[in-house]
Amino acid sequence: MHSSPEAAAEAASAAFPDWSAQGPNARRTLLNRAADEIEARADEFVNAMAQELRASEPWARFNVKLGAGMVREAAAMTTQIGGEVIPSDKPGLLSLALREPAGVVLGIAPWNAPVILGCRAIAAPLACGNTVILKASERCPRTHGLIVEAFDAAGFPAGVVNLVTNDPADASEVVGALIDHPAVRRINFTGSTAVGRIVAKRAAEQLKPVLLELGGKAPLIVLEDADLDEAVKAAAFGAFMNAGQICMSTERIIVVDAVAGEFARRLAAKAASMPAPAVGEQVDDAAQTKVRGLIDDALAGGAREIAAAPATVLDGITPAMRLYHDESFGPVVGIVRVADENEAIRVANDSEYGLSAAVFTRDAARALRVARRIRSGICHVNGPTVHDEAQMPFGGVGASGYGRFGGKAGIDAFTELRWITIAAEPGDYPI
Repeated sequence: MHSSPEAAAEAASAAFPDWSAQGPNARRTLLNRAADEIEARADEFVNAMAQELRASEPWARFNVKLGAGMVREAAAMTTQIGGEVIPSDKPGLLSLALREPAGVVLGIAPWNAPVILGCRAIAAPLACGNTVILKASERCPRTHGLIVEAFDAAGFPAGVVNLVTNDPADASEVVGALIDHPAVRRINFTGSTAVGRIVAKRAAEQLKPVLLELGGKAPLIVLEDADLDEAVKAAAFGAFMNAGQICMSTERIIVVDAVAGEFARRLAAKAASMPAPAVGEQVDDAAQTKVRGLIDDALAGGAREIAAAPATVLDGITPAMRLYHDESFGPVVGIVRVADENEAIRVANDSEYGLSAAVFTRDAARALRVARRIRSGICHVNGPTVHDEAQMPFGGVGASGYGRFGGKAGIDAFTELRWITIAAEPGDYPI
């Protein structure tokens, strides 16, 4: 349903009492049907993503698969929204902690993984008994619209799932109106850190909780005892999948000097062997210009280009270069050479961001020690920085945001925890 912010909020508010009263298996059934409907529209998603985002067919089909998986995981959680009985010091008092739906949830989804992140914005809130508004990205209204069409076709009642689209020039006004509407009780936003700050400030004025999943500058550490072939495969995948347009994309490869030369040689060969269709295209010319600027700045500062477009690898990145600090969101990655493990950790933490990270070493105890010293919401040992599963707690720290999507963390984000007591004995009061 395409509507104004006010109409969407009012429709969601009107639908909330009946939807929140539905039993868990009724919600589960509809969510599973929605997942089926999303998969049935795979060809439409492929065409829409190609037209709106220059997205490759494999990336679009992966989006559909994981997006449907997000919805099915949410369906599986409907009977897991439990509470607890808490022992009370007051005689005869039954003390309960109950989770209840929060109300209308606003989900603001980005364009880079539109089906995955569009589904993630609304699936868990719906499973928890909330009604939702999906604020579509201005870059891909058709793609996000297909998600809502799938939910409608699955049989969700009118007003439970709502879509709001807007022209780019109206984004601020539309998002502001949605956040301010009294019916909206929770907000989740996935996108840039700059916009995330604006959303958080606006929501704070209304005292409304926000879940923010923002930018990243994911480090991948390669220690001297790493399996270099595995590290190269993971680095190339993490840096160049979907042209590097993933919040978890490998942005900094931090390699100890002892193996840096050999690692750089192998990664350069891997990048040179990657065909353009496998890397994919950036979303528009402006994005390409931004990446070119980061490359030129690094080269001017003394970096060495050891692999060129479509998969660009730069060696010798230093803090004086913009590529060291700035999120590229494109098919370029820089190698930072360090002396040892401690310097690798220091460099990994030398960023305002903290979403995903990775460390490669054959020593499991060492890997855990390093992983726990990296400031990030996610860290993978001997795996790529790009990895997502619907049931995992997903989110970051610092400029990468706060709060967690996924599994039971999603239940916490999209419900109210209430304390309710029942007295079974007469009260004894001091006055």
